[in-house]
Amino acid sequence: MNAEDIPLNRLYDDLAWLWPVFSPPEEYAEEAAHWRTVLREALGPGRHPVLELGVGGGHNLSHLAPDFEVVAVDLSARMLENSRRLNPGVEHRLGDMRTLRLGRTFRAVLIHDAVSHLLSEAELAATFATAAAHLDPGGLFVCSPDAFRETFRPPTLEHTLHSGAGIELATFEFAHDPDPADTRIETLFTHIIRRGVERRIELDRMVTGLFTKAAWARGIEAAGFDFAERAFRLEGMEQPYVLLTGRRR
Repeated sequence: MNAEDIPLNRLYDDLAWLWPVFSPPEEYAEEAAHWRTVLREALGPGRHPVLELGVGGGHNLSHLAPDFEVVAVDLSARMLENSRRLNPGVEHRLGDMRTLRLGRTFRAVLIHDAVSHLLSEAELAATFATAAAHLDPGGLFVCSPDAFRETFRPPTLEHTLHSGAGIELATFEFAHDPDPADTRIETLFTHIIRRGVERRIELDRMVTGLFTKAAWARGIEAAGFDFAERAFRLEGMEQPYVLLTGRRR
């Protein structure tokens, strides 16, 4: 089988039921604490209105939603179902971060690692324009790309083992850069699933964006933001955990 024969983004589609096991909400607590710090420093106390684009299963959001009035948006209806179960008090909307227009503004717009699914600088620009369109003057934009061109060293291989909801799940992730001249990388997933006496193997594939920090800064500033970078240390991570922020002018 060629890699191109593996369907894209199954974890957001027919395998979305695996997401709560594959990426448990409790594993987001440490990074979510840094998001909260950045939001509180910029916005101050109170239950400010916040928009999250590309909310996915809502796992990072689950640690922030108790403190803010949140609207959550995602392109995948199945991932929104996961987030609704986890975050029942949050308004959920189906939409594309590149084109969404809700006709209302917020004090902050967040994009967790879903921002890594933008594949070109044109898509970055469209998404940053969406963020700007939904922010009050002085509002804060925050995003967290998975990787940067300067620090990504392909190929990489990661493996995880999780269990929950009667499922045992082992996943192997192989990330590589088929064409270093473009802004895309590919990750191949092998999921080994055991549920009761059933054992099965599922393959998945994701294509995500890879940009220099300069490209991120350039795009955020062009959308009308004052750009800044915040770096934190997370347990078990060799590279700093980076949040890119923009204050709307």
